[in-house]
Amino acid sequence: MSVWDDLVGQARVSEQLDAAARDADALVTAAAVGAPPPEASKMTHAWLFTGPPGAGRNQTARAFAAALQCVSPDRALGGAPGCGFCDGCHTALVGTHADVTTVAAVGTQILADDMRDTVRKSFTSPANGRWQVILVEDAERLNEKSANAVLKAVEEPAPRTVWLLCAPSIEDVLPTIRSRCRHLNLSTPSVDAVADMLVRREGIEPEVAAAAARATQGHVDRARRLATDPAARERRAAVLKLPLRLGDIGGCLKAAQELVDAAAEDAKQLAEEIDVKETEELKAALGAAQGGRMPRGTAGVMKDLEDKQKRRRTRTQRDSLDLALTDLTAFYRDVLALQLGSRVALANTDAEDALERLARDSAPESTLRRLEAIAACRDALDRNVAPLLAVEAMTMALRAG
Repeated sequence: MSVWDDLVGQARVSEQLDAAARDADALVTAAAVGAPPPEASKMTHAWLFTGPPGAGRNQTARAFAAALQCVSPDRALGGAPGCGFCDGCHTALVGTHADVTTVAAVGTQILADDMRDTVRKSFTSPANGRWQVILVEDAERLNEKSANAVLKAVEEPAPRTVWLLCAPSIEDVLPTIRSRCRHLNLSTPSVDAVADMLVRREGIEPEVAAAAARATQGHVDRARRLATDPAARERRAAVLKLPLRLGDIGGCLKAAQELVDAAAEDAKQLAEEIDVKETEELKAALGAAQGGRMPRGTAGVMKDLEDKQKRRRTRTQRDSLDLALTDLTAFYRDVLALQLGSRVALANTDAEDALERLARDSAPESTLRRLEAIAACRDALDRNVAPLLAVEAMTMALRAG
């Protein structure tokens, strides 16, 4: 067992990271005994992980962070770092390691304020780990100011600091930043590989695992959620029924409202779990009195937390909507495949009757226009158009074909 075992369909990348982790271990070991560093090391101070949604960018970066922090005694006997079980590996994987800092977009952007403390920490030596690791999960969401702050830190890092940046593509990151990173591009795992992972790691029944992997077309996280969460399967089933409910304007508007309401409810449930815990922890840290009364001078800190939570709820709602749009895209892609007589395997075999009906009752040109309407809705949401307006425009366009 090792930290690389959960990386689905990424054998080539795992081999490169394993070699780098071995050299990183050798660098730290040599420094500890005052020996010269090894020559031709495969380790570097900044890495950029790219790949399509679901390929496992963040998971791969976190596995690498764990391998860098590995303290297994087997290493001294020639074993590879990244055992997956020692304290260094475990805390890095679950996100509690003191020297692994994770930055994720709370709203639609990573602001300079969100990066300030992290950049400052990147110039310090590790507290008790082997490396100071900064993992930026949404590097494509860095705005101009936060990206410039990262650039300065990546240009002149501390000797034992490693930056791990994750983004959909290399073009999503500033040229000045990506030129200083070693680039690793992940590929979409095969449906069979994802299904096998669900059976082995999650204990899912093979039929359920295969259906989830096929429906999500190799998206590891979505497949896991679909296979393990009945509510997620219900939401997807409701989305796949939407194309048959657009017979008139009233149906379009109602479908749009339901889609937005479902995304808002999903975001609310996720937010409630996180927000309550965050708020209570901050109150305790600030010394709240019994009954919840806060000390003087802490109102600004609490307001900052509320603003952060509000931005996160907005992003979560849009992420939930984007998931529904992804399911709709896959649905119409299947329709188009049937219309063109393609041999591409259908993703939505559980909605085959609806697929065949739409394929029979419309032309390929109409299906392409519908796919364009979904893409336009995505673009509108990225530009912060009100979700209901964007989705209503899409459902009307889907009806018109």
